[in-house]
Amino acid sequence: MEETKKKEQQGSTHKIGIYLWIWGLLFVLSFFSYMVDWYQFQGMLRWSLILFFMFLKAGLIMAFFMHLFWERYALVNVLLWPMTAIACFIVLMAAEGQYTLFSRLFYFFVGGGQ
Repeated sequence: MEETKKKEQQGSTHKIGIYLWIWGLLFVLSFFSYMVDWYQFQGMLRWSLILFFMFLKAGLIMAFFMHLFWERYALVNVLLWPMTAIACFIVLMAAEGQYTLFSRLFYFFVGGGQ
């Protein structure tokens, strides 16, 4: 009985090294995010890189600091599906924003038919 409890306790703890590696990786990803601004990327490249690094950092935080890496598959899906939906909504909003900008510029230069 005592051996089973000890094995359960050992299996549920995680070594501090993994958390230190994740912290380091988060600092590296934050550095890359800062470099996007430092090198003054513009347009879709800028926002694509910012969103890419943001999702990577959010995924690492969810996986390791919220312990989802060690959880059941169903619980992981409960949190990952909303992130996927948010990413889809961001793409849709960006597309609508481009369409709105195009239509405003078109009617500004061409005119409304008057």
